[in-house]
Amino acid sequence: MILSIESSCDDSSLALTRIADCKLLFHTKLSQDSHHSHFGGVVPEIASRLHAENLPLLLSRLIDFLRTLSPNAPFAPLKAIAVTNRPGLSVTLSEGMCMANALALSLDLPLLCLNHLKGHIYSLFIDTPHAHIGEGLGVLLVSGGHTQILHMRDYEHITLVAQSLDDSFGESFDKVAKMLGLGYPGGPIVESYATGYSGALLPMPIPLLHDKRLAYSFSGLKNAVRLEIAKMQAHDNTHQEAQPTLREETKHRICASFQEAACTHILHKLRIYFQQHSVQFTHFGVVGGASANTLLRTRIESLCQEFGKTLMLAPLEFCSDNAAMIGRLACEAYMRKEFSPLNDTISPKSLPQDFENGL
Repeated sequence: MILSIESSCDDSSLALTRIADCKLLFHTKLSQDSHHSHFGGVVPEIASRLHAENLPLLLSRLIDFLRTLSPNAPFAPLKAIAVTNRPGLSVTLSEGMCMANALALSLDLPLLCLNHLKGHIYSLFIDTPHAHIGEGLGVLLVSGGHTQILHMRDYEHITLVAQSLDDSFGESFDKVAKMLGLGYPGGPIVESYATGYSGALLPMPIPLLHDKRLAYSFSGLKNAVRLEIAKMQAHDNTHQEAQPTLREETKHRICASFQEAACTHILHKLRIYFQQHSVQFTHFGVVGGASANTLLRTRIESLCQEFGKTLMLAPLEFCSDNAAMIGRLACEAYMRKEFSPLNDTISPKSLPQDFENGL
């Protein structure tokens, strides 16, 4: 089996995956949401310190599980150590790499350094020995740091079709939540506020609506929300309070209006991708933490039905960052003997060889 480690941002996670059938045997995770909520986003230095505290705790849990399998030699069943080393926050990736190197060296096991985004794709195949992608798999990856359309022919051939020019889909939810003082992470909070509103929506711009490029952009929409908040604050505070506030109904309205525009933007570009490349894929997957958004899932499901594509969704518990998806990806890398030397090489971005460019 493979021991996998994930620490690319603010989730500490370890997992054990059986190589023979890619079965997830053990998974444990500690979130840092409560520590970053006050700041409205992830503070890298705090995240790094918490990984240094949490990863050993999770390793202790994992060892307890291993002892149930092999009491006298708990590490004997392990065949490799897998770790996320890109992309992500450098200071948090370093924590996972430090543990991975220590385990690989002390146990004399091969090391697999893996791409976090490819891990998200393989979250679709947790507990599945074969990656069923039909004649091709289109993928929408929406997370806190990335918004991408990817096209997968097989493990070795994954093409980057489109990505955000600035903010990501998930990041824009976090920033809207921060502007409204709603806390972190912004995705589920903004969605909750949006779901509770059924009135008229505020006019919001749809980014790149008349731009034929396959690309995303959320900075303009984010700024439109900021301007709308300022306007509504002036409207809601007729007595000129020292600290302008918004009525709860106004917060619900802003969240609903923003979410509608953000999802419309995602679907507008996806429709172009479907129209241009529909013959090249039969399955379509949605992955990443922000893929848990119900409105987005519903809209994409309708799009897949319209074009006759099989929709694939990762289980909700494996949408956000986790070591289970890294373990599933690691099974593929292990079978191909894509081992890495012991090192501390990390990268905040994907490497040029990780993805192909252009279909």
